Order: sequence, then C-alpha cells, then structure tokens
Amino acid sequence: MELDAAPVRAINAAVRVTVSTAARGRGDGASVMQRRSGQNGCVRVSAKADYAIRAAVELAAAGEGPVKGERIAQAQEIPSNFLENILADLRNAGIVASRRGADGGYWLARPADEVSLADVIRAVDGPLANVRGVRSEQVSYRGSAVPLRDVWVAVRASLRGVLENVTLADLARGELPESVSALAADPDAWAPH
Repeated sequence: MELDAAPVRAINAAVRVTVSTAARGRGDGASVMQRRSGQNGCVRVSAKADYAIRAAVELAAAGEGPVKGERIAQAQEIPSNFLENILADLRNAGIVASRRGADGGYWLARPADEVSLADVIRAVDGPLANVRGVRSEQVSYRGSAVPLRDVWVAVRASLRGVLENVTLADLARGELPESVSALAADPDAWAPH
C-alpha cells in the first residue's frame, strides 16, 4: 500500500523532543548551519522511531498473517539488522508477535486501531519527551527558570495530543484524524523556524 507522504512527514516531524545537547558533541547543541538558518535543532525524530513506525505500519497494511522481515526491510528501505532489533523491541512491548520457520514472520499482536504511534515510539525510544534523559515532570530548575519545567511538560502533552491519537490503522489507511490533518494542513507547520 502506497501512503501519501505529506501526512507521514508531518507525524515524523513531531515525533520526539530531545533537549539534551551533549550527544551532539557541542556545548550549545546547534550546528553552524542551524544557527545561520535560525533553527535550534532541538526537535528530532530518531531513526529507530521512524523505522519502527514504518515497519509497524507495513504490518498493519499487510493484515493478518506473518510477514517476513526481509519483505518489511525492502518495502520500507530499512537496514535488515537494524530492523531485527527494532522488531525485537516491538515484540518485547507486546506490539508485534513472531514465529520462526518457513511459514514464520511478524504480525501485529494487537489490532492496528489499538496501537498508537506513541505506543511504538515508547517501545523503541522510551518517553516521548525528556530533558537531558530525565522525564519532563522530574526536572527541576531554580530562580527565574522554575517555569521551564511546565514548558517541557506542555511540549510532551502537545506531542501526546498527536501521537496518542494517530493509530497504525490510520496510517495504513492513509487517513489521519481530523485534528492532526488540520495541524498538517497549516502552511506554517511546513515552514522551518
């Protein structure tokens, strides 16, 4: 099944907030290109989350019965070894089931309309939003930065508003919930800031 790329790009753009800058190896977390373009680079979609959602949607679109990992990897252009690790994470989370052998493969362990994108992301990456590896509600600040924790909690709530309301079935059908479609239809959502 071929999906419209625009809604999928909109979902991918909102998938994961990472406020930690240390992983980028720079103290300020922004590349020279990001500073010049005015982008701060703090919202990203991990490759693992992107691949996991694409693999799970592929299973949702395939319907019942096992699908070989090689078929998923080819259909979604996901490196096979990386996909096997992702599918193991999804299996451990109860999202995917598998069977070995000639008739084996992978399938969704739950109905596609009961698995949200948030479920998939949490299975492979953990919490939707964290600050330096700490859950948003667990960070604390001093002085004038005290309200910042509430901002990070609000960011997480915003992500939940999209990711907990879009299911694998929605993506497999190519139909996003109205609230998500409205967000993606806003031209400002597509403009880099």
